[in-house]
Amino acid sequence: MQAVVLAAGEGTRLRPLTEDKPKGLVEVDGKPIITHCLDRLVELGASEFVVVVGYLKEKIIDHYGDEYRGVPITYAHQREQKGLAHALLCVEEHIDDDFMLILGDNIFEANLEDVVRRQQEDRADAAFLVEEVPWDEASRYGVCDTNAYGEITDVVEKPDDPPSNLVMTGFYTFTPAIFHACHLVQPSNRGEYEISDAVDLLIQSGRTIDAIGLDGWRIDVGYPEDRDRAEERLQGKVPAEASSD
Repeated sequence: MQAVVLAAGEGTRLRPLTEDKPKGLVEVDGKPIITHCLDRLVELGASEFVVVVGYLKEKIIDHYGDEYRGVPITYAHQREQKGLAHALLCVEEHIDDDFMLILGDNIFEANLEDVVRRQQEDRADAAFLVEEVPWDEASRYGVCDTNAYGEITDVVEKPDDPPSNLVMTGFYTFTPAIFHACHLVQPSNRGEYEISDAVDLLIQSGRTIDAIGLDGWRIDVGYPEDRDRAEERLQGKVPAEASSD
């Protein structure tokens, strides 16, 4: 399965760590965030990486070249950061079948293989790793509603009044149908083309999207303190019972 890594962001909230490098090259426990992502994708059997680059893109390209651990890398340039749906359209020409998608600013120690396995069963058009967060934090994310079968029935991006506390993480699998949905997305109130809106279009068209609950932990490295938390996790300094963030 091909694997898409979104790594075009500037990482303004991570400054000063990103003053001279893109967000994905910020090191966590001695390795760039993107390397953590690529290592997990290799474990999941990625046949090709398609990496979306933007801010200081040449530094990412120079760092990784045309392959990583024997897996070829193709780069796609997102000239303006206009949201995840916009970023996905940058890779459309390179994708020919079901694929994995990981946000290149997330560190995962979790059951990503369950998401891939569900996609390979051919019963769903997409599968997402989701997690429960405190209700007062849900409005920061794409919030999901599910039915009794664990299928996602609704997704709302950063709602003022969240319908649930179940949120999307930064790992997904899709069929190429997602690209058609991305083409139909209109800019949100934030002026971005939201992946949650594309997902909602898939749902409205009758597609099946399965929610896989997170078993383990993940950290979205958005601020310097998030990097510190991720390092503590990777170094085993956080008790096992605190395994979910």
